[in-house]
Amino acid sequence: MLLHVIARGKIARSPEAELVARYEKRITWPLKLTELPETGGRIPEPLTPMRTVLLDEKGKNLSSEELARQLEQWRDGGMRECRFVIGAADGHAPEEREAADLLISFGKATWPHLLVRAMVMEQLFRATAILAGHPYHRAG
Repeated sequence: MLLHVIARGKIARSPEAELVARYEKRITWPLKLTELPETGGRIPEPLTPMRTVLLDEKGKNLSSEELARQLEQWRDGGMRECRFVIGAADGHAPEEREAADLLISFGKATWPHLLVRAMVMEQLFRATAILAGHPYHRAG
C-alpha cells in the first residue's frame, strides 16, 4: 500500500526537512510526498481503492500501535493508497473532514505544520516497523 503524505506549504531547507528526509529513507513501504501551495494546487489522482487520513485538531489521538493496526487492516483489506493530509494554517474545511476516513491528532497542543510533517513521517516509520516486527518501537 502506498503511503502518501500531502502537505500544504513548502518545507525548504530546514531542520524539519532533515527529519522528514531521515524517515523517508527508513520507510520500506512505497511512499510519496506531495507539497501543495498554501491555497489551491492540484492533488494527484489517487490509486484506488484508497483511504484519506486528515491531521486535525479534532481527530482521534491514536497510539502508535493503533495506527499500525489501522494501516495493517487497510493494507490487508486491499487498499492501494493511504493519504495523510496536513492542511494549511486554518486547517481543513468541514467538507474535507466529512469526506475523510479518519481524523487523527497529535494531542491537544498546537504544532507547527513543518513539525507535524516530521511527526507524521516518524509515526509512519514507527507503524511500519511495528508491523515488520522491527525493534525500533519499544512498547511499555
